[in-house]
Formats: sequence, structure tokens, C-alpha cells
Amino acid sequence: MISHISHPTGGCFLMWTLVVQLGLRGSEVYATNSTQNCKLSSESERKVLNRLETLAHKNFTVESKNEKESYIYVFQLCGDAGGIPGAGVIQVDSKKTENKPRVIGTYNLTQVIGGSDWVELTYRNDDAYGQCSKEMSKAVIMFTCKQKTDVGPLKLLPSYSEKDKECFYLFEMASSAVCPDVQSQLSTGSIILIIGFCLLTFYLIGGFLYQRLVVGAKGMEQFPNYAFWVEVGNLTADGCDFVCRSRSREEASAYRGVSAEPLEEEPEERDDQLLPM
Repeated sequence: MISHISHPTGGCFLMWTLVVQLGLRGSEVYATNSTQNCKLSSESERKVLNRLETLAHKNFTVESKNEKESYIYVFQLCGDAGGIPGAGVIQVDSKKTENKPRVIGTYNLTQVIGGSDWVELTYRNDDAYGQCSKEMSKAVIMFTCKQKTDVGPLKLLPSYSEKDKECFYLFEMASSAVCPDVQSQLSTGSIILIIGFCLLTFYLIGGFLYQRLVVGAKGMEQFPNYAFWVEVGNLTADGCDFVCRSRSREEASAYRGVSAEPLEEEPEERDDQLLPM
């Protein structure tokens, strides 16, 4: 048996088996920590929750303390907070060395609502405990939009306990994951103008360098296509005259001015030849 495992083929087979097992375990962990673990009541809630997908697989903590008490809260999105199966939010008494974490909310009882720039996630817990006077607990995590921030710190906001109903814990976290997509504010005309300006700038700078460095032009002749642009005014005037004037150019003028040049003298007509000899 040992000699069979030490065979190269057997060694390769064993190695591939271990790799496959590790891959399967990794996929199981990923599935356990994904947002798919949260049990929701509708597909519309699932779409809202998917906006927070980038925040999965992470533990977020916040500490709340005063002169008498000190607690640490751990939150994980649709995953085991603090490694406790099924727990979405847990509470740990940091003043006690041996203290069992208390589960405030579980991701098996999840509710999600959201707007254009916020998402509210609620974890409920059916198991009551002494911290909430034997009432059922609830953890609400409010995600607010903050541009250019992947994920901000978890904050515990002042909460209250509804008597005879449930123990309420309110958290807040800022993240760009819930921000709406930023639409371009430039219109089609503005984009065309920007492109045209960039092309004109490239034409002027490139033409200037070509005329100066390659052709060796000086003065105004360094301007690209200088001869053409000098005639633009005349060409424009001629084009406007051709298009806008309605009078035919070949039509003779009714009035002719007097020429300033002297008229040629007509030869004198003599009738001497008509006289009898």
C-alpha cells in the first residue's frame, strides 16, 4: 500500500485530490458568506441586497462603552459574525474575560428596503435574552451613500427599547456601494465642441511646429496654411456675393459713366472728290 502511494502516478493523483477538496471547501465558504445566505421574502428585496455584495465576507466592529459597561458589536453581511453560525450581529461584553457572545440578529430573519442612495438592513432574533429584558432583539444597519468611500466605519447610534416588543439596536455605515450611478452631465453638443476644440488645438500646434522646424518658415508664415487663411475673407465675400445677389451679372447696366480717358479723334470726312473738276 505504501509503495503504491509513493509511485509518481499515485502521488500526482493524491495531489490533485487534495487540490479539488480545497477548492470545494473554498467554494463552500464563499457560498456561506455570500448575500445569498440571507433569507428574504421577495425578489425585490434580493435586488436591493445585491447592491451590498461588495461588503460581504467582512466583519465590522464598533465599541460602545461608558463608566459601567463596555460592549463590542460585530456585524457581517449575510455571514457568520464573529464565527458564530447564523449570527448577523453579535454583542460581546469586553469587561468580562469569559463571556459568551450574545446574538442580536440572525441573517435567517432578514428584511431589506432601500432608496436611490440608501439601504436599510434588518436582522431579527426570535431568542430573547436578559440584556433586553427577555424581549426579542432587532439590529438595523443603515447604509448611506458616500462617494469615493468603499466602506466606512460601523457606528452605533442611540437606540431604544420598545417595552413588551423588542430590543432595538441601530447602526450606520457609509459606503459608495449604495450610491446611484453618476450620469454624464455633458450634452452631445458639448462633447462635439470639446472634440472640435481638441482637433483645432492639435492642428494649430502641430502645423506651427511643422512650419517652423521642417519648412523653416519665419514670422506669420509659421501659421499653418497661412496663404489659405489670408484669402478666407475674400473667398467668403465672393461666395456670399454669388449666393445672395439675385441680379444677373451678364445684364448690361442702363447707365454708363463718362470715361476719364480722352476719346480718339474720328478721321475728318472730306467731299472734295464729289466736286466737278
